[in-house]
Amino acid sequence: MLRTQTCGELTAKDADKEVTLCGWVARRRDHGKLIFIDIRDRSGFTQVVFIPKESGDAYKSAQELRNEFVIRLTGKVNQRPPGTVNSKLNTGEIEVLATGLEILNPSANPPFEIIDDSDITEDARLKYRYLDLRRQKVFNKLLLRSNLYKIIRAYLDTQGFIECETPILTKSTPEGARDYLVPSRLNLGQFYALPQSPQLFKQILMVAGIEKYYQIAKCFRDEDLRADRQPEFTQLDLEMSFINEEDVYSVIEELIYRIFKQLKGIELKIPFARMTFDEAQKKYNTDKPDLRKDFNTEFALSWIVDFPLFKYNTEEKRWESEHHPFTAPAEADLDALEKSPDKVKSRSYDLVLNGVELGSGSIRIHNQKLQEKIFKIIGIDKESARQRFGFLLEAFQFGAPPHGGFAFGIDRLLTILSGETSIREVITFPKTSAGVCPLTGAPSDVDEKQLKELGLIIKKGREQK
Repeated sequence: MLRTQTCGELTAKDADKEVTLCGWVARRRDHGKLIFIDIRDRSGFTQVVFIPKESGDAYKSAQELRNEFVIRLTGKVNQRPPGTVNSKLNTGEIEVLATGLEILNPSANPPFEIIDDSDITEDARLKYRYLDLRRQKVFNKLLLRSNLYKIIRAYLDTQGFIECETPILTKSTPEGARDYLVPSRLNLGQFYALPQSPQLFKQILMVAGIEKYYQIAKCFRDEDLRADRQPEFTQLDLEMSFINEEDVYSVIEELIYRIFKQLKGIELKIPFARMTFDEAQKKYNTDKPDLRKDFNTEFALSWIVDFPLFKYNTEEKRWESEHHPFTAPAEADLDALEKSPDKVKSRSYDLVLNGVELGSGSIRIHNQKLQEKIFKIIGIDKESARQRFGFLLEAFQFGAPPHGGFAFGIDRLLTILSGETSIREVITFPKTSAGVCPLTGAPSDVDEKQLKELGLIIKKGREQK
């Protein structure tokens, strides 16, 4: 191996040990005949000293070093002299006396200083994201995401869930936000869509007998962006067969409890509070109430239940699904479906954290006749239903079990856990509020040959936003 230790692990117990370290020059200080550098890798920093008499040729090479040079060095671990200990660093009790130095790669002068409290514009941070990620506080958010994934997978494995992947190139089923469309070269004039969620596929997996499915899924929505929205985002998506709402609440509450305990050292009180949609609107004038003042647990979680099944589109003068058309109505309201759609409650539920909708889910419709009735109410005839959701409806003819599920936004949860206000801060390579990636320059023009292969023509004089 190129190194014997990382840059964040040496302590006084390692005194007199010969070590080899690899990393980036975080800082260089020339004190006349002594040269000090801090060498950095993802684990932290180690101070290194070069002394002409003892470091030999390494001292001469150290004179060339600049910030962000990639180096490999050998040396002896020494305890720092009294009064020079840095209590802020894990390695603050020691320094390494360099005896060898290899410059693995020089670096251009960085466009900003790689330190946590550097004042950098967002455009610069995103354009040079690979440099921004070297800053410890930015890296820590990626580490937080990685640890969150470990907790999710470990817990759901104990509950018998199977992790399944679903397609990224799929069929456009226009519901809610706009789809991102992908033209097909082999089927000219036809398009794939990037999934807004794995909703239809996870229901098909229930028909397949998987019973307990989950996925840390990429989702895509072509909508106006803001602090809590990105064109692509990540959600934990799960579905279960032969369950009711209480089963979903139990699984999600225990998972969230473990996440907060292991990542924040906070023990949440479960079960979480519950409030009907009507109660939330009456008391807080929102279906996403922030209950931190009421509970006095920094983090306040609550279930919002009994949502309306339908909402009325005044422009088009028709009923629409409040959630999606596969959400089951409350059993007590089945008789009111066609007579009084406005009075029908759904078997859907949202989980709200500090006034933010963390996730949502529902018990699904598994009865074909009931599904046809819902489609009729929201103005989807049999032919339209077949065109939009035919593959799911066909699957439902072959013994669909009662099922339901839930999905929550990984990025939104991480934003709250890390004390940030924008999900861009917890995404490895985010896009700006205009949907642009400063790092790669996406979206961008493509050449005429690519367009021709896809059978596409760009109209001249198109509006530039």
